[in-house]
Amino acid sequence: MIKIENLQKKYSGFTLDCTMEVHPGTITGLIGQNGAGKSTTFKSILGLISTDGGSIQLFGKNVEELTKQDKQKLGVALSDSGFSGWLTIKDIIPILANMYDEFNKEDFIEKCHQFQLPLDKKIKEFSTGMKAKLKVLVAISHNATLVVLDEPTAGLDVVAREQVLDMLRSYMEQDDRRTILISSHISSDLEGLCDDIYMIHNGKIVLHEETDILLGNYAVLKVDDKKYEIMDRKYVIKTMKETFGYKCLTDQRQFYQENYPDIVMEKGTIDELIMMMIRGDE
Repeated sequence: MIKIENLQKKYSGFTLDCTMEVHPGTITGLIGQNGAGKSTTFKSILGLISTDGGSIQLFGKNVEELTKQDKQKLGVALSDSGFSGWLTIKDIIPILANMYDEFNKEDFIEKCHQFQLPLDKKIKEFSTGMKAKLKVLVAISHNATLVVLDEPTAGLDVVAREQVLDMLRSYMEQDDRRTILISSHISSDLEGLCDDIYMIHNGKIVLHEETDILLGNYAVLKVDDKKYEIMDRKYVIKTMKETFGYKCLTDQRQFYQENYPDIVMEKGTIDELIMMMIRGDE
């Protein structure tokens, strides 16, 4: 569905160098700190900014070759985009109907009622959560095959975040051809949503793993200095010095469970993974 090879984009003090692939029928997450390159990657995919090298394919075509019909299959919600605050939902319905051949007006209005989004109220008077839900609703309102969402849950409370995620889960369940690429720095959102996860840091992809493997096989080991020196570290990915000794990130939890049963071990979460991958030593 999306294939990126050696995508290059250079700014003063920052260089994006990204390779990743999003397969049909999956939800793929892109995680990383603010400024890591998530939004730059998304804008490059959508052709919103020029690039300095590499290739991007959507639906098996180079981005610049996409037809108007191809773009009808795209649903997009970017972190810095949205409708004019002076419009109401009633105002944007005819706009969406003109833009997208498969815009489903009845379903869109029904979901607006479901998520308590008033049709007659100016968007500038919406809460942050209401605006976020509207952006996602618009992105999935026209039977898009590929949905690209940049930080759709940023700034939302727990209830609003879960409503947005439920909306996406429901959308995927209706058609196994649908595909979502979503970025977030809120790890718990992606743990329960994504099939696989890419991690980006300083413009480079530093990890790609299926979510089940990430949560099942990764672990953080906590060992004192003496155990660290005698421990087999061939499956240690990153190490961080602590006051008590060392924290070690591994993707072979079972190996250390079987061979070092007395080691303190914590199941790897995405938050822990991000911290260890960024701050840990090789």
